[in-house]
Amino acid sequence: MKRSKINAIMLEADDFIKAHGFHLPPFAYWTPEEWRNKGPEVCQIVKAQLGWDITDFGGGNFTETGLFLFTLRNGYPENLKDCTGKLYAEKIMVVDDGQITPMHFHWAKTEDIINRGGGRLVVQIYNATQEEELDQTHPLQVSIDSVDVRVEAGEIIKLDPGQSITLEPYRYHSFWGEGKVLVGEVSLVNDDNLDNRFLEPQGRFPEIEEDVPPLYLLCTDYDRYYQPEG
Repeated sequence: MKRSKINAIMLEADDFIKAHGFHLPPFAYWTPEEWRNKGPEVCQIVKAQLGWDITDFGGGNFTETGLFLFTLRNGYPENLKDCTGKLYAEKIMVVDDGQITPMHFHWAKTEDIINRGGGRLVVQIYNATQEEELDQTHPLQVSIDSVDVRVEAGEIIKLDPGQSITLEPYRYHSFWGEGKVLVGEVSLVNDDNLDNRFLEPQGRFPEIEEDVPPLYLLCTDYDRYYQPEG
């Protein structure tokens, strides 16, 4: 993805988020130069990969297959071993009309996906087989707004603003918007490096073409700008 495209997506998403009465934390707007001057006091942001996250899943067509995310809070995977520290994560996402997040599941993470406003969020779900393929035969029981609902394999579920769905581990899901949608995610600790199983091979983080300077840093940019030891 071109950096100029990423910068434009950030500005558009920020406007959409604010229009729905939601606001990002101050660190969202630190410039690259400000990041160069930060010390160890902000290491939680870096280690937990908080912040801007924009992906085209390696396909090169963000409009058709892509997702905007901002990770607001997150723990570390090691927290889960002894149940200390943050055991949870929260994200805000923007899903455009018809923009697909490819079919995937998580080995460890249970998550609530919440329509925070805008259009409808469309979710398709399957169980995974023991071989981690789609189980296209067996129905599922899912929790929608904490109500148990029986659905068929591959069924399309449409969530209006205010509605949510709970997605447990080994539950394949893909989603897209009917209209532009503000989406929340509340989950167990999030580990995008090790806890995403895509049905078809995908790139989780994009290759960046640096045609212009960054407006704000992606969570994958920190290593190049944040140097707390000087």
